[in-house]
Amino acid sequence: MQKSSALSHSGLWWGLLGVTAFSFTIVFTKVATGGLSALFIGAGRAVVAAAIAGVALALTRQSRPTARQWARLTVVAAGVVAGFPLLTSYALTVVPASHGAIVVALLPAATAVCAVVRGHERPPVAFWVMAAAGAIAAVVFAMVHGSGFGHLSWADLLLFGAVLAAAVGYAEGGLLARELGAWQTVSWALVVAAPVMLALTALAVVQQPPEATPAQWAAFGYLAVVSMYLGFFAWYRGLAIGPMTQVSQVQLIQPVMTIAWAALLLHEGLTWTTVLGGAVVIGCAALAVRIRLR
Repeated sequence: MQKSSALSHSGLWWGLLGVTAFSFTIVFTKVATGGLSALFIGAGRAVVAAAIAGVALALTRQSRPTARQWARLTVVAAGVVAGFPLLTSYALTVVPASHGAIVVALLPAATAVCAVVRGHERPPVAFWVMAAAGAIAAVVFAMVHGSGFGHLSWADLLLFGAVLAAAVGYAEGGLLARELGAWQTVSWALVVAAPVMLALTALAVVQQPPEATPAQWAAFGYLAVVSMYLGFFAWYRGLAIGPMTQVSQVQLIQPVMTIAWAALLLHEGLTWTTVLGGAVVIGCAALAVRIRLR
């Protein structure tokens, strides 16, 4: 029992480290969109990360995945290498970073659902009640803070799509990390996606040659090296230790961090809807974690 508890807490700490790295993603994506196209940001960062991953895999002489693992890596690549970066990049050309942070707060609940489907975990009913309450709160926030109550903007739909893509990629990646290792999983996923992302990057350069300030290039560099690669070392390790339904809820801290970074770095004002929406979503997720820990 003590060993299981120690492993569980270890998974939470690794997850927290990954979430801290990811908490800057929305903010730096918003910064980068000031000078770079959404397509270039979403695809180009994956190309840079894939180059680093390829070198790391070659230097450490990692064994190649099996045919079944390649297929599962394709799912991970579609979710976290292509889906989430591209969808959030386009959405953040329109909405503030703080708005995106609250909608993305749906991710813990979405990841928990995917973990149950793929990992056959069985959290208690109370966990689902709190996770569902948080999801509803996030949708209501998007309606009120976006195009008005009862309406969702196209940017919100992109953000919801990004949440679904990331949740699938997180759950499948967490399972694969138990077989391949944490950093190996994200590395192979980047390699799988590299040809498509390279083609999209080339298209982005042709359509709109990148011209950005040093700060915007620095933001892009963070997205490529940390958000797209190094952050997953800790995150997938945490999910692999699991249980995934528990570790995934550590992301409840991410929107708080992101909103704080948006206010500090982008000077985005905090409206009462942002504060209230964030508090409700995060509070529900916090209760879900507490229930799962018990």
